[in-house]
Amino acid sequence: MAEIVANSLRFHVQRLPAPQPGPTVVFLHGLVVDNLSSFYCPLAVPVARAGHEVVLYDLRGHGLTERPPTGYDARTAVRDLVALLRGLGLGRRRPVHLVGNSYGGTLALHAALARPDLVASLALLEPPLSGPWVENMVDTLSVAALSLEDSPVPSELSSLRLRKAAKLTAIADALLNRTSLIDDIAASRPFTTADYAGLHCPVLIICGEHSELVPGARELAQHAPRCDLRILPGLGHDVLKESSGALRGAVLDHLATATATATPTAARSATQTGVLAL
Repeated sequence: MAEIVANSLRFHVQRLPAPQPGPTVVFLHGLVVDNLSSFYCPLAVPVARAGHEVVLYDLRGHGLTERPPTGYDARTAVRDLVALLRGLGLGRRRPVHLVGNSYGGTLALHAALARPDLVASLALLEPPLSGPWVENMVDTLSVAALSLEDSPVPSELSSLRLRKAAKLTAIADALLNRTSLIDDIAASRPFTTADYAGLHCPVLIICGEHSELVPGARELAQHAPRCDLRILPGLGHDVLKESSGALRGAVLDHLATATATATPTAARSATQTGVLAL
């Protein structure tokens, strides 16, 4: 376990070295009860064994990373990522590949638009992108916040020696009821087709056949210049846990192709291509 201070915040970071020097892949996890550990078996270890250096970190307020009361908007999340890469000595000379699951995919897309000079490719797993996802997510998180407020569940779980469940529940309560996370998500601006058209790196999107996020993924695939959309049959939102074999193969193929076809590009300013000014 390692801790790195980036953007004035203490982050929990894990690095998996490749057998030999190669491209770096950075993983971004989903919201509230998720953390970097969800990537280990399905993707992180196989990606490292394929010759990529792997970086995993707990997002602001999640897992073992410090939990400030504010700063859960996409702009700050991208600043966190940029500062973290700088602290690790990554990204400046050689762009990194971003793999984001659920809301982590949304943040990865924001990063690619705001700092195209730092991002070599995107692999987005079930990313919420367009339509009513902001309203739906805010409603879901608000209901969860109310159910956790002053709830005896964490202490009851602890008394039953269900320590992991108790810890996750306590983290969820702290994030939803003691930070600006819900308000920050509610203020999110949806992506536009112009944003998608401005993407210049290779993009892989993976969605479950029955996921409500498929329409947004199709819209991105339609407008992004270099986008590959994969729909996994029989699955819903949780493709990371439910389809490790197909998912692993698609992500490894994407990384191999993106690495082989990478060409040096001049750094473009965020104001020219991005939706976030950093």
